[in-house]
Amino acid sequence: MAELDMKSMASAIGLSVSVLRFLLCFVATIPISLIWRIIPKTVPKHIYSALTGALLCYISFGISSNLHFLVSISIGYFSMLIYRPKCGLIAFFAAFGYLIGCHIYYMSGDAWKDGGIDATGALMVLTLKVISCAFNYQDGLLKDDDLREAQKKNRLLKMPSLIEYVGYCLCCGSHFAGPVYEIKDYLDWTEGKGLWSPTVKQPSPWGAVGRALLQAGVCMGLYLYLMPHFPLSTFTNPVYSEWGFWKKLGYQYMCGFTARWKYYFIWSISEASIIISGFGFSGWTDSSPPKAKWDRAKNVDILGVELAKSAVRIPLDWNIQVSTWLRHYVYERLVQKGKKAGFFQLLATQTISAIWHGVYPGYIFFFVQSALMIAGSRVIYRWEQGVSADVLKKTLTFVNFAYTLLVLNYSAVGFMVLSLHETLTAYGSVYYVGTIIPIIVILFGSFVKPPMPTKSKPQKKEQ
Repeated sequence: MAELDMKSMASAIGLSVSVLRFLLCFVATIPISLIWRIIPKTVPKHIYSALTGALLCYISFGISSNLHFLVSISIGYFSMLIYRPKCGLIAFFAAFGYLIGCHIYYMSGDAWKDGGIDATGALMVLTLKVISCAFNYQDGLLKDDDLREAQKKNRLLKMPSLIEYVGYCLCCGSHFAGPVYEIKDYLDWTEGKGLWSPTVKQPSPWGAVGRALLQAGVCMGLYLYLMPHFPLSTFTNPVYSEWGFWKKLGYQYMCGFTARWKYYFIWSISEASIIISGFGFSGWTDSSPPKAKWDRAKNVDILGVELAKSAVRIPLDWNIQVSTWLRHYVYERLVQKGKKAGFFQLLATQTISAIWHGVYPGYIFFFVQSALMIAGSRVIYRWEQGVSADVLKKTLTFVNFAYTLLVLNYSAVGFMVLSLHETLTAYGSVYYVGTIIPIIVILFGSFVKPPMPTKSKPQKKEQ
């Protein structure tokens, strides 16, 4: 009877049973996170985190999901047990290797496009957690002079116990869709230390939770409204080939715009879950009166993405916690001491991000395009800072905004359609404009240097 009810409910709202089951478990992370507050500390909290996380995954994806998670969790823990000096690198290659194997076996992108779902999305988030934990334990051996600020803050001087580690991996169902967070913060939160110590005033979460849930409702409403009007199937429909250049480009923009609201919904629910547990608290502002910050729970700044003045801002406002992870565990670690990061580090980071998402050509195209997009945006930014005329500066600001809007949504088509044929067909239909323009801008920036800024103003550091 319950299965019949699930089928009828899923049919009524246009979802598959598997997706509906996942969404119900995903929303259930909110009351589960609320109950976490009243669980006695410390070991009972770790046990509660591990058991509830495993139960939600079992209900959502079946027993196979927890077996996959067990492999990834074991890889991270045994790497720390076996060889601490290189445990981060061991976990990185082994956990990523296992994730890639699962991507190839399940080819989840095809299922997601057809309205299905499996555990590889959750395994993606879990992979980042086990790698960061191993790197933090490895960093615990290094001297302060050899560490960046993030490494000093997150390093582990002693190995976490097994129950601490598993609780961290599965807590609050955050492995469903993020956000990714550090084990050091998780341990402080569980043990009532640091920001969560009795000496620090703890804010009420209800206002922030209410805002996150309202945002989730608006995002889902917009997505359900827009989705029927901008199906991805149109790219292979003969009618699409008859459209003019600007109509095709506009349709690509609307497809990317529509798809993003689905992610905004998912991350808003995650945000509500982490905030209501108390873990999302990240300190107080310096304003008067001080306001609580919930940055640890925040995974997206919607207006920041949609109105980005520079492509450099996109990783800072979209999938924020994963972007932070990529910065700390890939981008910065590829930079040799005393040297500056360049295009190689950016391209390598975007390539790792592509592989993390899956093995489809569309992902590779999107993230390589992203590296080009960001590099081109930096060229425009340098010119914007170099010119002195106010009109020119404002013009270049608008150019960078328009450039970001164009290249982002052009590139996003590959992320959505995934297959090589559909990606190249969509890109080719607009004459590869979103690939050619960044390359031209980068080449221009290599041969023609912007003037030196006439005034020295503190600028926000770019990625």
